[in-house]
Amino acid sequence: MNIDSSALIECVPNFSEGRDMQIIRQITDEIESVEGVRLLDVDPGKATNRTVVTFVGHPDAVIEAAFLAIKRASELIDMSKHKGEHPRMGATDVCPLIPISGISMEETARYAHKLAKRVGESLHIPVYTYEEAATRPERKNLATIRAGEYEGLEAKLKYPDWQPDYGPATFNAKAGATVIGARDFLVAYNVNLNTKSVRRANSVAFDVREQGRVKTDPATGKPILNAQGETERIPGTCKSVKAIGWYIEEYGIAQISMNLTNIRETPLHVAFDACCKSADARGLRVTGSELVGLVPKSVLTDAGKYFLKKQRRSVGVSEPELIQIAVKSLGLDELAPFDPQKKVIEYLLEDKTVRPLVQKTLVGFADETASESPAPGGGSISAYVGALGVSLGAMVANLSAHKQGWDDRIEYFSEMAEKAQQIKDRLLNLVDDDTAAFNKIMAVFQMPKNTGDEKKARKAAMDTATKGAIDVPLEVMRTAAASLEIIRAMAENGNPNSISDAGVGALCVRAAIEGAALNVRINCSGFGDKEFVEKALNEAKEISSRSADSVKKILEIVEKQIA
Repeated sequence: MNIDSSALIECVPNFSEGRDMQIIRQITDEIESVEGVRLLDVDPGKATNRTVVTFVGHPDAVIEAAFLAIKRASELIDMSKHKGEHPRMGATDVCPLIPISGISMEETARYAHKLAKRVGESLHIPVYTYEEAATRPERKNLATIRAGEYEGLEAKLKYPDWQPDYGPATFNAKAGATVIGARDFLVAYNVNLNTKSVRRANSVAFDVREQGRVKTDPATGKPILNAQGETERIPGTCKSVKAIGWYIEEYGIAQISMNLTNIRETPLHVAFDACCKSADARGLRVTGSELVGLVPKSVLTDAGKYFLKKQRRSVGVSEPELIQIAVKSLGLDELAPFDPQKKVIEYLLEDKTVRPLVQKTLVGFADETASESPAPGGGSISAYVGALGVSLGAMVANLSAHKQGWDDRIEYFSEMAEKAQQIKDRLLNLVDDDTAAFNKIMAVFQMPKNTGDEKKARKAAMDTATKGAIDVPLEVMRTAAASLEIIRAMAENGNPNSISDAGVGALCVRAAIEGAALNVRINCSGFGDKEFVEKALNEAKEISSRSADSVKKILEIVEKQIA
């Protein structure tokens, strides 16, 4: 398979050991031994006696790491002695591959088969493939494959319909069997109840899960069959949700354990509210919830917006605040402290060295600017001043959304605040982009220039770096100018008590635009690509003129209201 070098897949193997950290560590050491793989999360559960491991990397590196981990687990875990609350059938119970970027689901499924074949043939473990890698429709569902669990595996392997896709059709008493597949992102999620009753937890699970419950005859209690002799079911309320109830001795509570297999169809917050509604109808109470493994950032930010909307509040707040609202509303910190930096995929993959300036304190940023280093300079400061200006626009929008008597205008102000937050985040990124562009020019001066080829390479690198140094402040101008429409709307329609804040915001944005224009002009000076220079200078002039008129009108509105 010819796969892009930037392709990323995630692997989330579940190992049937959650108590002995030495065993878990030996398995994860195998994963970390593979170059090009990053271990993101290790989530052991004592009651389930199961550990969910998450790692990402290039597909070739990921399946190598997965094979080594499966091999080590088969050596260290004895399934004949395993006890745990979670359904399982092998030392490595399930090993899904999830496409993250630069690779299709079809290609990911081919990698799943490549891994499954190697595991079956090299380790003599029966392997089934599921979800998008399933070899037949009835094996698409993991629960169907795992029915009977480890204890029923020996008998199951004797049936022709349950011959494994790879590996021997003989019972491996120590390693059991493994299920390998390709699937969309799955969220493993548990909702906590104020009861110890598994039966009552199951009642809620049956209300919520897509499969629902078996339809029974009220008189006899027996299942009702349709014309084809199949058991009829009453579907649950949430699509793409699998759920069961169980008791967790470690916490002393029953939980609804869910797999959300399509978070676009049923987001986390929708599943949570469905559990709350069902529990309340049954005299139970949801006390909190628990995320197993990692989630994309959008899972929490979408939940934050959902709960803010339910409160009739603006959703145009910062990302950390959205996540805090989600954590508190879902009760994700009930059983243990919840650290988004350790549970959100994007945060774990984030290179903390890429944005060194915006991560500084106000004092640290000012000190860095005031030092003898030429960067950060006027370009980075322009981007930061613009971010401050549009932040004031967001503040006025949020204050207006919460003003007493303006409830009918919440959605309007919320939308404005959300747009302002997006512009603010883009300008903050440009703070570091500007300094990075300057550093690229400085790096060119270190290139050799002794031969004709070296001089040619040096000139080409300088041209590219100079274009970058012009493009970044131009983007600052474009982005900052886009915020003036929001600031003007807030000056005209926003909370009159914050009118001066709108004025200050406009002045900051004007300073950002004019400061960035100076950087465009100085970087264009002496640059040999006349066509590129003319186009850049014309755009900068147009943005500057247009924004000057906008700021003037905003200040007139502000002055009139203050007067």
